[in-house]
Amino acid sequence: MGLPALEFSDCYLDSPQFRDRLKSHELELDKTNKFIKELIKDGKALIQALKNLSTAKRKFAESLNEFKFQCIGDAETDDEICIAKSLQEFAGVLQNLEDERTRMIENANDVLIMPLERFRKEQISAAKEAKKKYDKETEKYCAALEKHLSLSAKKKEAHLHEADSQVDHVRQHFYEVSLEYVFKVQEVQERKMFDFVEPLLAFLQGLFTYYHHGYELAKDFNHFKTDLTISIQNTRNRFESTRSEVECLMRKMKENPHEHKSISHDTMEGYLFVQEKRSFVSTWVKYYCTYHREPKRVTMVLFDQKSGGKVGEEESFTLKSCTRRKTDSIEKRFCFDVEGVDRSGVITMQALSEEDRRLWMEAMDGREPVYNLNRDSQSEGMVQLDVVGFNVVKKLIYAVETRGIDEQGLYRIVGVNSRVQNLLGLAMDPKTCADVELDSTEWEIKTITSAIKFYLRMLPAPLMTYQYQRSFIKAAKRDNQEARITEIHRIVHWLPEKNRQMLDLLTKHLANVASHHQQNLMTVANLGVVFGPTLLRPQEETVAAIMDIKFQNIVVEILIENHERIFKDMPVPGGGPANLQLNLQPRRRSTESKAPSCSERPLTLFHTPTHSQKVEERNSVVVNSTLELQQPQPAQAKAPHNNPSATPSSSAAVNHNSSGSHGHSLTPRNSLTSTDGDQDRGLTARQNSQSRPNSLLNPKSRTSIPTSIPGRQARALYACKAEHHSELSFIAGTTFENVHSSREPGWLEGTLDGRTGLIPENYVEFV
Repeated sequence: MGLPALEFSDCYLDSPQFRDRLKSHELELDKTNKFIKELIKDGKALIQALKNLSTAKRKFAESLNEFKFQCIGDAETDDEICIAKSLQEFAGVLQNLEDERTRMIENANDVLIMPLERFRKEQISAAKEAKKKYDKETEKYCAALEKHLSLSAKKKEAHLHEADSQVDHVRQHFYEVSLEYVFKVQEVQERKMFDFVEPLLAFLQGLFTYYHHGYELAKDFNHFKTDLTISIQNTRNRFESTRSEVECLMRKMKENPHEHKSISHDTMEGYLFVQEKRSFVSTWVKYYCTYHREPKRVTMVLFDQKSGGKVGEEESFTLKSCTRRKTDSIEKRFCFDVEGVDRSGVITMQALSEEDRRLWMEAMDGREPVYNLNRDSQSEGMVQLDVVGFNVVKKLIYAVETRGIDEQGLYRIVGVNSRVQNLLGLAMDPKTCADVELDSTEWEIKTITSAIKFYLRMLPAPLMTYQYQRSFIKAAKRDNQEARITEIHRIVHWLPEKNRQMLDLLTKHLANVASHHQQNLMTVANLGVVFGPTLLRPQEETVAAIMDIKFQNIVVEILIENHERIFKDMPVPGGGPANLQLNLQPRRRSTESKAPSCSERPLTLFHTPTHSQKVEERNSVVVNSTLELQQPQPAQAKAPHNNPSATPSSSAAVNHNSSGSHGHSLTPRNSLTSTDGDQDRGLTARQNSQSRPNSLLNPKSRTSIPTSIPGRQARALYACKAEHHSELSFIAGTTFENVHSSREPGWLEGTLDGRTGLIPENYVEFV
């Protein structure tokens, strides 16, 4: 088990558990400091004592072999495992080189000793100085607080206000010092993963240069060296990203500490002074108290922050009542009385401030709810995962793949924010979408790629959902790669249908981008860094969540590298909870409270038929479609039974097989709508009444429509509402039996719930 993450919010509570976690980090830093000092000493002995070179090298190798890294979090990435194993690998190399002594490398001091000393002096020493400052401020704050709380309530109001102001100033300064110390401790813990492993790697490279025998050994070592270099670089990149996130969170907490305090509906905890009466005199003793709302259990621990250790045993009782103490009934301020079910007598407690007392009172009597500061639940996305969104993303992807697939830094280089929002706004607006030409130089590739990322970030929930975010992270922490792939494969098929389709579309595109990494420099790992935090953003912004960013990146890497397997094949059954397995079953009519509507079919790029437009269709009035074919549409076949109402929604459907499941068979033009089918706009009422299109796609897409085989099963890709008694109504996910071609072009015949009828051919896929 690695070191626990230190949450900034715990700095305000300053609980015993927080002090214990902080102490474990301090012990690890001391251990690291001692190890570095020993390593420097051994390195100097290796350089200076040529006669005792063999002994020095063995000792140095021994030191490397004994040290073990402790990472923050409950799991390590492959890169961290690789880095953690590196010291043992180095030790093995040194032991092999022992048999072939030669002269010591000339520049060992520059590449090995100085960087280690610099890390120790600049980083670990800085952490020690921060600890001294933190301990000093802790003592100062506790003394000031005790002095302040001992003031009599009978003092003049001005004197009390001045005292409040002084203690608030001291408290704020203590919180700031505490935050800075926690930040520094975690920064040094992260830095040590590369700041003194990398000099060791350089030292070994120097040995290979100067040792004749080392040349042969270097060839055997080269594979691990490459992996380690990549791991160090990946770890460094993740550190930079993580450090900026953590620093940003710390800055937010400094600026608005009250908005980021951990407040729970179920528990309340903090320091309280408890009045203890002994033989004609009463004393106030400081306890760390915790109250659990559900069992109404109060726990008190006698604890002294200044000494950093427990003073007494834990005491608990069940709460019976809580009463506020009036100022004129007691000398102390901020007091309230509690009674216990299993404890006799009244306990008088003193909170740290009026606000603190209010929170304790609210928690114990339940008169007011505790504020929920989860900002994610307050914010809603500006876009939706609907047909409009799918079509916009498809067109943007098509523009990227046709115009800029080889552009260096694709997706990593961001566009101008105002331009990105302008593009997405125009593309999502039915009134302006036709005017957006993505093949124009007006829109830079970085603007288009940023629009894709912006769309995904503005969804109300991440594409891979809050519900399964932790499941994906746990899957990435599995021991071996195959287990990770299998688990992620299973979880992907738990996602809602639209989320999975969009993820399929996106990851297939990213796999295409990664295949051009020689030109665009965007490897699978780089794309994981870009899209991990977007697709798997956490619901809460905490240090622990930021530390999991590296595992988010791994999930995206696995999706890209194993796209075909994950999205084309169903996972092995029996891998998840029963309630989650339900998501894999086809959605039946029972899941819908209303009859399926034609508006649920695949629409044109942005056009959603209104009720009035549907009425106009049924009355054979001319309908203007926003998606025109690229070439004149062939003569339409006579609709079954010549029913005038057999015309589907005016919007043409987008074939799922051609544009979703089997790649990006997008319209060749980059324009968000085509403009070369004006002759179709003049269809007469007679033509409307006689034609239901053979295919709701442009002619190029028809080749991807599945060929029907008698007796096969088919699954509905989209919902459809029957407009004639010979047709079947169904929703997306419905399974049809005995599906075969019908006499009507563009239609299939199948059986649903014992009833046989017509099904639009491009609304289904065979299973």
